[in-house]
Amino acid sequence: MTTNFTLIFLATLSATLGVRLWLANRHIRHVTAHRDHVPAEFSDRISLTAHQKAADYTIDRSRAGIASHIVDAALLLALTLGGGLAALHDFWLPRLDGLAYGLAMIFSLMLISGLIDLPYSLYQQFVIEARHGFNRMSLGLFFADLGKQTVLGILIGAPVILAVLWLMGAMGTYWWFYVWTFWSIFNLLIMFIYPTWIAPLFNKFSPLEEGEMKRRIENLLARCGFRSNGLFVMDGSKRSSHGNAYFTGFGNNKRIVFFDTLLARLTPPEVEAVLAHELGHFRHRHILQRMVLMFAASLAFLWLLGQLIEAPWFFSGLGVPAQNTALALILFFPVIPVFTFPLGPIGSYLSRRNEFEADAYAAQNASADDLCRALVKLYQDNASTLTPDPLHSLFYDSHPPAAQRIAHLLKVAA
Repeated sequence: MTTNFTLIFLATLSATLGVRLWLANRHIRHVTAHRDHVPAEFSDRISLTAHQKAADYTIDRSRAGIASHIVDAALLLALTLGGGLAALHDFWLPRLDGLAYGLAMIFSLMLISGLIDLPYSLYQQFVIEARHGFNRMSLGLFFADLGKQTVLGILIGAPVILAVLWLMGAMGTYWWFYVWTFWSIFNLLIMFIYPTWIAPLFNKFSPLEEGEMKRRIENLLARCGFRSNGLFVMDGSKRSSHGNAYFTGFGNNKRIVFFDTLLARLTPPEVEAVLAHELGHFRHRHILQRMVLMFAASLAFLWLLGQLIEAPWFFSGLGVPAQNTALALILFFPVIPVFTFPLGPIGSYLSRRNEFEADAYAAQNASADDLCRALVKLYQDNASTLTPDPLHSLFYDSHPPAAQRIAHLLKVAA
């Protein structure tokens, strides 16, 4: 069984990596082939220069993504069949035991992964984003953010990891259900406290100023029956020129946040239309549906881990001679995406369907024309390609391609 599982893992990892690289190269070729011609439906709103900038940005990101896929696969092999986890186990076992051993193993893996990922993050931010005019982050701010994330990871992550490891060892056969309950409550708690306690550590949030934009937004919220704990502007321009808007929080702690870059670019009616789209997600209970799916998937995965944790072939088949709860967690969660990659289009389909529903809601409660104009501006400002490869988009894009989305909006408006 051990040899069979090793072969299955290697074959699946090779197939997944091969498909990822094939999709990325398809995407690059498709975007390159359409680089010199703006799609007809956008020719009166997007200049050829802007279209080519989006194509070049997409190609650069895709090429960097190819390197990232290869490094990730190599790291997974090095840690499993290459003996990396076995070496960490041999190092920590004589020095620590119980929960301390498990915490040291997991943090060691996180440190290794973070150090390997650091050059890619630096290249992404200070080469690709800078090359295309998006980066506004200094090197000092980058490492300040990294330091805050590390401290938060230790302060929050250590107690959570210890609790999970304790539950796995103390709750018997059905430990996976107790871990799932704890994990679900923890996620809900993070969603509740994030806007007030965590997000302000990284960005400044200012109340939206009085004026036409605020009046429009408040009238929209009243029409849609949506209650929020405030309208805020985030200093997104401190790090990037990309624009966005989002809901954050949970229950009575919900906030509506606009990037300052978004407000600087869109007119008040366009901002109203963008927010109406976000309210469409709320009205159709998309956020609740995603939470239910996330919790259901986490329960299924923890149940599966509960079956594998008692299977010696699972550990030895991945190159780890020992068998314990910490190693089970460390092996399971990096390995499972290798096997679930083919499910990607299902998630993309569900997300796209939600986007179409939210667009329709925005057209009913604001203006479809204003939303179309806002989307075109955002595509242009964020250098989002108008001509993605359809198959690549099917796997990776949570939003419909620009042409499909605009066509749907115009149909709804008509």
